[in-house]
Amino acid sequence: MKSNNPCHKATVENALLGLPGPDGQRFATVFQHGSLLVEIYAPRGTDPQKPHARDEIYFVVTGTGEYICGDTRQSFGPTDMLFAAAGAEHRFENFTEDLTLWVIFYGPEGGEDNG
Repeated sequence: MKSNNPCHKATVENALLGLPGPDGQRFATVFQHGSLLVEIYAPRGTDPQKPHARDEIYFVVTGTGEYICGDTRQSFGPTDMLFAAAGAEHRFENFTEDLTLWVIFYGPEGGEDNG
């Protein structure tokens, strides 16, 4: 949803109504403004994602598991914030079935610090 409104509210409950998508996608766009893109992501079973062209932040809403980013593996849980720079290999493993995340993409392709 693109918005010209200077204020916006989104809830996890409403965002989850867009899942799964028409082709079974486990993510859905919730809000867009300029380079900012906010999605809801709720993988089930495995996390099939590939590196993204822009910097990315995850806010964990529910669930626990392990976040693999580059050569690091970290446990995570609700209220944690996770970052993946543009182009970084990353994924979620050993996560609970209730895993739900806000995903925020921002900035230019190649990332903010692409040099």
